[in-house]
Amino acid sequence: MKTRILYILVFAILTATSCASRKNIVYFQDEQLQEEQLPSKPRQLTYKPDDILIINVSALDPDTVRPFNLTVSSNNNANATGVQGNLQLQTYLVNYDGNIDFPVLGTIKVEGLTRTDLTSMLKERIKEYANDPIVNIRLANFTVTVLGEVARPGTFTIQDERITLLEALGLANDLTIFGKRKNVLLIREIDGKKKYAKIDLTSINTLNSPIYYLQQNDVIYVEQNRAKIRSSTYNQNNGLLLSAIGTLTTIITVFLIK
Repeated sequence: MKTRILYILVFAILTATSCASRKNIVYFQDEQLQEEQLPSKPRQLTYKPDDILIINVSALDPDTVRPFNLTVSSNNNANATGVQGNLQLQTYLVNYDGNIDFPVLGTIKVEGLTRTDLTSMLKERIKEYANDPIVNIRLANFTVTVLGEVARPGTFTIQDERITLLEALGLANDLTIFGKRKNVLLIREIDGKKKYAKIDLTSINTLNSPIYYLQQNDVIYVEQNRAKIRSSTYNQNNGLLLSAIGTLTTIITVFLIK
């Protein structure tokens, strides 16, 4: 009888302090890593539907290119990007047909074009209206997302359309002490298909990896280590609960001995 009661008490203690399992905490557990080889070098960015472009046209004679630079008030357009004061350049959303509506030139097909391609095309067409035009294009919604065991997870907008894995982790204020350095997951969409790769941050070879330079909409996920998973069910009442169980065990043991 005494032994049975002690077993019950031990079971109660283990139940009260039980830890969460990995399957209840870690993301993307049912996704198998794809076998397809990722590109051996960074791919040049090409435009696609839902991209937001900022296009600025300049020339020696500003009046000749003014019609190509629509400006809007910052109070009226949430998608505009600041230039001077409260005036901002109009942005151009690539629609589902892969087109933008550009002033004077009308509808332009941009899907599948690189920045170099689109810049050359616009220069040639604008030459009909202005001498030696200069065209600058920037993607306004180039973002990467960092999730998991980092200090500041979130989605970050990249201004220069080029970012490395380490720079992205830097934006997230680095991994916490509980992040798995050898099991960082990259999720990337290539030609409409999701592809996956694991990254070992403890290896110098990561710097020469084909996925070291990130692409638009890449997602980085840092898995929690066992210590963090074990601590996920801890709460401030656990200490009091253990103390109460210990006291109860002592009382019961004294009575059983008597």
